[in-house]
Amino acid sequence: MLILAVDTNTPAASIALLEDARLLAEANLDAGLTHSEKLLPAVDFLLRSMGIEIRDLEGMALAVGPGSFTGIRIGMSTVKALAHATGCRIAPVSTLEALACKLSSSSNRLICPLMDAKKGEVYGALYEQRESNRKVLVPQNLYAPDDLFSRFPSGRVISFVGSGVSPFRKNILDRFRTQARFSSRSPFTAREIGMLGFEILKDNRGLEFRDVRPLYFRKSQAEENHP
Repeated sequence: MLILAVDTNTPAASIALLEDARLLAEANLDAGLTHSEKLLPAVDFLLRSMGIEIRDLEGMALAVGPGSFTGIRIGMSTVKALAHATGCRIAPVSTLEALACKLSSSSNRLICPLMDAKKGEVYGALYEQRESNRKVLVPQNLYAPDDLFSRFPSGRVISFVGSGVSPFRKNILDRFRTQARFSSRSPFTAREIGMLGFEILKDNRGLEFRDVRPLYFRKSQAEENHP
């Protein structure tokens, strides 16, 4: 199955082409949130570089959130339009789960993906990786950092990954000390979005373009200003 995967939820946007769960090519765009100008040209470049036509795609995987409201909307509108044109189904994937997927090579490990949500908050969750299975211990949501960390089990090593690690590193070290591990993995997640998306698509759980919804845990600035 030939899959196009897209993540525009953070300044580190990325797209990838996969054959099932095998990466064929990827393009990373660490260019702030100007994704509306760069996303379609990057998709075109990636397809042409691989000699692939848009009609050859058999599925799409999309990071639906959490993340920047603007970034989510750009990825959502672009992928929905492409899916509508090609008839492809879309696999909606959590940005946080994709981050956790970066650390899934080792079993019996606790993984905390963190994204800086600004305003002193984080998007976060806690997963336990056991062989090929990933179990949710703390569900993904918007948290105050200390509230999130207070939900974690004590006495176990926890690996942290994502843009929320740097601004809240002191909070993490104050609470977990030597049990905290910090990952330096790439912030680009299109490959992981595609891998997780393939699992959804192969089980016929992909959605039609009109049924895909963003994953928001906070009101937009406009909604907060005009309740």
